[in-house]
Amino acid sequence: MEINGNEITVNKSAQNVFEFLSRVKNFEKLMPKNIDKFEVLGDSGFIFALSGMPEITLEKKSQEPNNKIVLGAKSDKLPFTLTGYIMEVTPKQCKVQLEFVGDFNPMVTMMIKAPIIKFIETLSQNLSQI
Repeated sequence: MEINGNEITVNKSAQNVFEFLSRVKNFEKLMPKNIDKFEVLGDSGFIFALSGMPEITLEKKSQEPNNKIVLGAKSDKLPFTLTGYIMEVTPKQCKVQLEFVGDFNPMVTMMIKAPIIKFIETLSQNLSQI
């Protein structure tokens, strides 16, 4: 399953956005209001849970300074990645697109697709306001 969020404009430099996303604690600021849990696990990971959903542990998998950051699920039960692509527009503005890629069976895909789309939209919207 692949879900591409809307490309959003952020009135910050690509470097500022990359640095913001590189600090995993900042993802708490991007989370939906229905978050039940958010806990930072060192410099490279965090656990979060939304109402009615299981806890998910994400960790940084890779990064390209000022261009891309990849977070992935720590558990193999729900293998997925969340990638933030950052494209500089001007020195003080960039565009960001979030991409969710997961390897799920058709039944799981059917159950989680709508909540994941909404989650990506919320992250994107909140990111546009940092």
